[in-house]
Amino acid sequence: MQRFDRSSHCGKVTEQLLGQDVSVAGWVHRRRDHGGLIFVDLRDRSGLLQVVFNPDFSNDAHAFAHALRSEFVIWAKGKVVRRSTETINKDMATGSLELQVEQLKILSKSKTPPFAIDELSSQVDEELRLKYRYIDLRREEMQQRIALRNKVIFLMREFLHHDGFYDIETPVLTKNTPEGAREFIVPSRISHGSFYALPQSPQIYKQLLMAGGMEKYYQVARCFRDEDLRADRQPEFTQLDMEMSFVEEGDIQDMIERMFVHLYKHLYNQDLQIPLPRMTYDEAFTKYGSDKPDLRFGIDIRDCTAWFTGTELKFIKAVLDKNGKVGALHIPENSYKFSRSELVNWVDKAMELGAKGLVWMRLTDDGKLESPIGNFLSDDFVSQMKKTFPELQNGSVVFLIAGKYTEAWTLLGRLRLRLAKELNLIPADSGFHLSWVTDFPLFDHDEETGGWTSTHHPFTSPQANWENQTPGEMKARAYDLICNGVELGGGSIRIYDADVQSRVFDLLGISKEDAQKRFGFLLESQLYGFPPLGGIALGLDRLVMLLSGANSIREVIAFPKTARGYDPLMDSPTTVTSEQLLEYGLATVKKPVNK
Repeated sequence: MQRFDRSSHCGKVTEQLLGQDVSVAGWVHRRRDHGGLIFVDLRDRSGLLQVVFNPDFSNDAHAFAHALRSEFVIWAKGKVVRRSTETINKDMATGSLELQVEQLKILSKSKTPPFAIDELSSQVDEELRLKYRYIDLRREEMQQRIALRNKVIFLMREFLHHDGFYDIETPVLTKNTPEGAREFIVPSRISHGSFYALPQSPQIYKQLLMAGGMEKYYQVARCFRDEDLRADRQPEFTQLDMEMSFVEEGDIQDMIERMFVHLYKHLYNQDLQIPLPRMTYDEAFTKYGSDKPDLRFGIDIRDCTAWFTGTELKFIKAVLDKNGKVGALHIPENSYKFSRSELVNWVDKAMELGAKGLVWMRLTDDGKLESPIGNFLSDDFVSQMKKTFPELQNGSVVFLIAGKYTEAWTLLGRLRLRLAKELNLIPADSGFHLSWVTDFPLFDHDEETGGWTSTHHPFTSPQANWENQTPGEMKARAYDLICNGVELGGGSIRIYDADVQSRVFDLLGISKEDAQKRFGFLLESQLYGFPPLGGIALGLDRLVMLLSGANSIREVIAFPKTARGYDPLMDSPTTVTSEQLLEYGLATVKKPVNK
């Protein structure tokens, strides 16, 4: 068996090693042949080191080095020397040193890679990167992201350990339960016709752990959802899952805030100011048209329905006659100066977001109102506008959308984000804005069925006095942690009383028979001394995405799927043979074509 020593990593060769014999190993990042001398930038996980092959030091190693090519894996041993002043590379941590090689071994050769290791990710087709992910992972950008992910998870584990939590694994093969998303199902070969499900989250198990007296649980949990994909969603993902006994909302929020203080201190040597800002769901939606508001910029939605009292504008009158509303966003003149054509183009952009239309208004430099509907507005319209927007000035622009409150405000929320992105309204040094959103609705109304669904999950505890309210009025003891417009995680105080749980199931249209079949074990456990409890789960992929400045969680996962849920590296998912299906008592059928 080949043996070799490795006394240092490339990026950790320092002045302390000057004049010493050092052995390193890694990948040939770049090779330069200068006739008598051959220079190689050698790369390992720690960074780069220039190694030099000089026939005056070792004729054999120099001759051997002519065969080196990009991504060859080599071992080299030699003496650490200082570079001459004119050859110092200030862009490398080891840029003032080099290794004069005396011995060289080629451990592994490489074909020409499908893309250059030092290319930017944006310059390489993503599917090609994922097909050769083991090569893509060698890039400095990816190395840093995976290293950051490792550090974040370590710091979280460190904090939770010292805070008295137990790290407990829960099953991956579990039972199909309705928790709000489609599950992956796994056939059982032994029990034909029966299936396991891959967990959407460890939700029920962690509640049962509290019933088991564990009191403080956490897990870096793998979760699975058979849902449509997007930039921050994968069919399998990782979350930091936590549950605590004998707690209220403030206890869990305090614990999370202290954990982020720990993270910030060790990642950035900064003191995170706590407690974090809090707003209710109603406040967040009213001001920002979203339950995960981006607070890095100050534009907010304001109700301007009163501007159009008695209006003859048919499309707005039709909205108001149906108890709809008109909402507006104000872009100050000092934030962006629109041309008329740009204002017209924003109508199309709003329609791309799902709006049926968009009205713009602008105060000209002489204080007059310019708008496509200007002829239908009263003489005192500007004074009405200034009651809603006291900060309105000449040059200001206001965008308006009319419709049902929920629909119109959702569209205004989307428009707000797009305006911020395209007009560069988010300060470059804005950092991370963490906040809590609380007091969510307990239920969402399903327009198609007329029934109710859980806003979070059916084990969320209702707030006080819920027995005297309609389902649409009930609020949940739930809370989400938001960062820069991204939901990092959500949690709630759970139901621990079997009677309350049964009544919530009733409101959701889950019959007693169905509840017993699906959740009988949970309902029974609540009859054997179940403690008050609550918890939260944070999306680790999303958190590391934000911390690293990546645009997608695929950039911070070692082996992700594409946006279509496909794995180009393994070429999966794949079909299986009829013999394999027969073992499980299964058969495939063609998906019906919708006509």
